[in-house]
Amino acid sequence: MKILKIISLLAMPLAMAQQSTRFVYQVTATPDSTSAEKKTELAYLDTDGKKSFFYAENTLKRDSVMARMRATKTFDRSQMQNLRSNLLFTIEKDLTNQTLVYKSRIGRDQYSYNETPAFAWKILPETMKIGDYNTQKAETKYGGRTWYAWFTPQIPLQDGPYKFGGLPGLIVKAQDAKGDYSFDLMQTKKIAEIQQPQSRGQYITIPKNKYTDLEKKFQKDPMSFFNAQGGGIAPPMRMSGGGGAGRSAIDPKQMQEMQKRMEADIKSRNNPIELK
Repeated sequence: MKILKIISLLAMPLAMAQQSTRFVYQVTATPDSTSAEKKTELAYLDTDGKKSFFYAENTLKRDSVMARMRATKTFDRSQMQNLRSNLLFTIEKDLTNQTLVYKSRIGRDQYSYNETPAFAWKILPETMKIGDYNTQKAETKYGGRTWYAWFTPQIPLQDGPYKFGGLPGLIVKAQDAKGDYSFDLMQTKKIAEIQQPQSRGQYITIPKNKYTDLEKKFQKDPMSFFNAQGGGIAPPMRMSGGGGAGRSAIDPKQMQEMQKRMEADIKSRNNPIELK
């Protein structure tokens, strides 16, 4: 069992709705079904008790790096290399109505869909102490997977990592039955305000089933998808020490190799959180 580090909050149960809080989860994923390799990273659940945002820690770090680069007009590709994430989405929840907006990019375009997840939770008698929290186990089926969650009434917030929520307390741990994905609360701290990852351009809002269809098409043939969106893959930005950014000339062979690498990377993400 991972050790849960807790930064205590003054009167958390009573003040949760009046203050902004960041719950830091460790996310362990097996994105490639053909490999046993697991990827681990941190994700944030920022909430003020009425709404919340769930997103990868590296998303916030990338936003900060890009803002600094734009301000200084100094672009350095190496600063972005260690900020890749397997969590390529942001989830905004309305905790009052238990509805959410899912936002992500497919190819060149940004998409979003609205959802009211139907979590038919079955609360089980099993209990477990996780860090400082007394938790109880619950089970549900969602997205083609069986999920187990451990929630604590000590934090009276009907929320949790990813899309999960609706239990009588914060979800401290969630894991699917196959062990492909797990979310473990590692830290809790106060923040000045909840943060929403930056986005450039507009989101195209579509029904979830259409989004899922587009995602499958992109997974099956990414290059055709890029071409259908217009122009294929753009040449990379020229990263320089102080002269601003432009498009650099690139050898056709290099472009071909870059496309192959990108296609292999996209196709390796063949084990999504939601299987259907």
